[in-house]
Amino acid sequence: MNIMGVDIGGSGIKGAPADLDTGALAEERHKVLTPHPSPPDAVADGVAAVVEYFAGYEGPVGVTFPGVVTDGVVRTAANVDKSWVDVDAAALLGNRLGRPVHVVNDADAAGIAELTFGAARGRTGTVIVLTFGTGIGSAVFTGGRLVPNTELGHLELHGHEAEKRASAKEREDKDLSWKHWAHRVQHYLAHLEMLFSPELFVIGGGVSRKADKFLDDITGIRADVVPAELQNNAGIVGAAMAAAAAAR
Repeated sequence: MNIMGVDIGGSGIKGAPADLDTGALAEERHKVLTPHPSPPDAVADGVAAVVEYFAGYEGPVGVTFPGVVTDGVVRTAANVDKSWVDVDAAALLGNRLGRPVHVVNDADAAGIAELTFGAARGRTGTVIVLTFGTGIGSAVFTGGRLVPNTELGHLELHGHEAEKRASAKEREDKDLSWKHWAHRVQHYLAHLEMLFSPELFVIGGGVSRKADKFLDDITGIRADVVPAELQNNAGIVGAAMAAAAAAR
């Protein structure tokens, strides 16, 4: 069964139909730039451009959003335009696309995909999936169940919001070496470990493709620390899974 998933990020909007039997993308993903500024109507146009690229697809669509989402309504918007707050994103995008749309937190979607098909498969203890991109998204699971909308990238760390210290964007903006950035990530993981005592951290987002550049420099963490197996496609797959579940 192939279902369309779209992942809205601070810098790009990407999507593809996902094969929910295997967790793989059924077609090569298509990506457009996130508009700047990024108000709802402009982002909806970007989502439509991604979905319409796959001309033969007519089914439901799952969409991730980089913020807290409850019942399809956006509650926070840290890395996109603040005009998104209190917008019914599911209704907005459903009207724009003319089909059912299910909207979920971006990191929650990635976490669900990693727990089902990827690096957290078979883990039953506390698992934290982190997506490093424009910000830091988080998905927390215990006993295989999601605690939704945790948004742990906004925890305070050394007097700063954690994602302002350790996001992938921060590494690029400050031209940090991989080793220096890994040291910041290590402090962040240590803080999360103190709070949650997880058995596993899964490092997702685009940086997961380059785990060989930084993972060995993250030391002193008791939990296992592994890269996401679905890498930067996890959000797309998780969004598709959420849409399929809603359709059922």
